[in-house]
Amino acid sequence: MSDIVYGLHAVQSLLKHQSAGITALFHDVKRQDQRLQAVLAEAEKAGISITPINKAELEAKAGSDKHQGIIAEISSIKSHPPLEDLLVSLDEAPFLLILDSVTDPHNLGACLRTADAAGVHAVIFPKDKSAAINATVRKVACGAAEVIPSYPVTNLARCIDQLKQRGIWMVGAAGEAEQEIYQMDLKGPMALVMGAEGKGFRRLTREHCDYLAKLPMAGSVSSLNVSVATGICLFEMVRQRKG
Repeated sequence: MSDIVYGLHAVQSLLKHQSAGITALFHDVKRQDQRLQAVLAEAEKAGISITPINKAELEAKAGSDKHQGIIAEISSIKSHPPLEDLLVSLDEAPFLLILDSVTDPHNLGACLRTADAAGVHAVIFPKDKSAAINATVRKVACGAAEVIPSYPVTNLARCIDQLKQRGIWMVGAAGEAEQEIYQMDLKGPMALVMGAEGKGFRRLTREHCDYLAKLPMAGSVSSLNVSVATGICLFEMVRQRKG
């Protein structure tokens, strides 16, 4: 069964990292700009079937008008190593992002993009009650979805427990926390735990956090979009990890 990836950055990342999984490429017959031509040239070098079609056909295939003139059909995506193997292979303190029930694919894609930029080793989220990595997520992630190891897990609380047993500290972002993120020591083996849009953490997830941290909010709004808050917290962790 084939799936699709659309958008220039997402398709380009797929060509760079997992071209063997691409079965066909479709592009807007009327679009001739250099960015698209560069992606098509790369696909041609890889021996991938390329078919020019009209814009309406592209939109029908993508189920969206955000395709940027290109769609890749994929039969398989190379899987990442098991999470346990990845952690064993690290030569530095683990740096993880855990997303609890982020259901908006745009937010999941943005979190993946930010996590990749921050150097996060893996992103973990529940299989159920969460957005899956689909074409929309891949488009928003701008190539990060093909690179950063991501792990949908059946039982998030159990996974968190297993990570804690490995000495990884859980820091959850919550508006009602007493400490600000900037007041905390975040230099060791850490996982940032972010809650869902609007509702925040589920009860079990909150109970499994070692610490809660908040962002200082000076204006009239009470919270930030989950992907924005994730970026702020991750890069504070990056700043501290770099010493």
